Amino acid sequence: MLPTTTDRTIVPARHARSIRLAAGQTVRVVDVAGGQVGDVFAFTADDPGEFHSAAHTRARVDRLFPAIGEPFVTNRRREILTLVADDSPGLHDMLIPACDPTRYALLGVPDHRSCAQNLAEALAEHGLSVAHTPQPINVFMNIPVADGRIEWGAARTRAGDSITFRAELDCLFVVSSCPQDVVGINGAELTDLAIEVVGSAG
Repeated sequence: MLPTTTDRTIVPARHARSIRLAAGQTVRVVDVAGGQVGDVFAFTADDPGEFHSAAHTRARVDRLFPAIGEPFVTNRRREILTLVADDSPGLHDMLIPACDPTRYALLGVPDHRSCAQNLAEALAEHGLSVAHTPQPINVFMNIPVADGRIEWGAARTRAGDSITFRAELDCLFVVSSCPQDVVGINGAELTDLAIEVVGSAG
C-alpha cells in the first residue's frame, strides 16, 4: 500500500516543476497517464554546485541504477537521495544526458523544448543557475544495454506507476516531463508527471 500523499505538484508535459525537500522527507514521481519519461535532478539546498551525479552514483553502487535501499550521491560523493520504492516496471536510466537545444537541432527540429531548458527555467524561479546541466536520473526511461551498445526503447509504464525517493540532505528536487518526441522513448503522446510528497521529515 502506498503512503498517503500530503502534497501534489503536477509537472505539465514538456515542462518542469521543482520542490524543496527537507532531509527525511519522502517524494514520489508518478507517471500520470503512462509511457512518459521524467528527468530528475537534485541539488543541495545551500549550494547548487553540489548535485546528484550519475557517474558518482554508478561508482558508489556498482550498477547502472541503484536498487531499492541504495543511495544516489552527489558530485562530492555525499548521499542526497535513497531509492525507497519502485512501483513501475523498474526500467530507469543514468547513462543518457538531458536533451538540450543542440540535440534537437541535430535531430532537425530547432526551437524544440528540452529538459536542459526546463531545468534552467525551474532553477531561475529560485534565483539559481548552473553552468552545466547535470546528467539526470531518467525515471521510467527504457535504455537496454547489450554488447556495449544502447537502444532507445519506449517507456513501459502504465498510468499511476511511480518511483519513490527519500531525501538524505535538504535539497531542491526538480522533475522535467521530457519533451522528446523525435526519438521514441515516450508514448504516442507527451503527458504529465506528478511530484507527490508522501512523508514529512523525521
